[in-house]
Amino acid sequence: MPDKLNLRILSLGAGVQSSALAMLIEQGKVPMVDAAIFADVGAEPAEVMEWLNWLKTKLSYPLFIVQKRNLKEDLELMAKGEYKKIPIPVFTLGENGKKGMNRRACTSDYKIEPVTQKIRNLLGLAKGERRKEGTKVELLMGISTDEVSRMKTNQIKYITNVYPLIDMGWNRQKCIEWFQKEYQKTPPRSACTFCPFHSNEEWRRVKKNKNEWDKVVKLEKSFIDNKNIISEITGMKDTMYLTRKCVPIDQVDFEEEKKDQLDMFENECEGYCGI
Repeated sequence: MPDKLNLRILSLGAGVQSSALAMLIEQGKVPMVDAAIFADVGAEPAEVMEWLNWLKTKLSYPLFIVQKRNLKEDLELMAKGEYKKIPIPVFTLGENGKKGMNRRACTSDYKIEPVTQKIRNLLGLAKGERRKEGTKVELLMGISTDEVSRMKTNQIKYITNVYPLIDMGWNRQKCIEWFQKEYQKTPPRSACTFCPFHSNEEWRRVKKNKNEWDKVVKLEKSFIDNKNIISEITGMKDTMYLTRKCVPIDQVDFEEEKKDQLDMFENECEGYCGI
């Protein structure tokens, strides 16, 4: 792909909305892009990665898969005292019983940064090099009308986030129905298996996959068992959990607790996650 001053890029999350947008572009119903970029954080469900491989066989434009670091591996290293950051927004419980929540760094560090770096690479910019005069990038985001709160202005001046699904008046259900009609398939939900922003409905979905659920339980248990190690390396004094109940996740009854954990994903996660 040649270097150019103007780019049109699809931020591909491989979920429902961005998958629909990807194929709308392929069909010519949305103007063509120069490339799609998928940021692999290393924590997506297996079905999402399988779906991504299917998408690759259908797209005529380039699809780049980028990764800065592996989020799940970094969390495992943190629990061993070998990584100093707590990148996900875990719920916390102090010895005095006070609950809290850690700030989120996963979206910016593991999704936005590698996507931005790839865009710079496609623009032919070396590390630290200033953009050329007149550089403009349109970054297409798969956000639908039922997620308007996730629309953001890009912090990089020469990149403009655009929202074709919003312009078309499509919601998530419309994306699903269109995909089923056109391809007889339903795109998966894209989100890290252990995301603390999961609603109880999403946790129930994760729990249906025993292999992924066991890994989630194991990961959280490593936070609890290694509280002192984590505290020493990160400064976090409280015990960390993946749900706001602040009890081990395998003790939470997500059927009984349907109203306890709302879906915070739309209001809290930026447009790079879950689309």
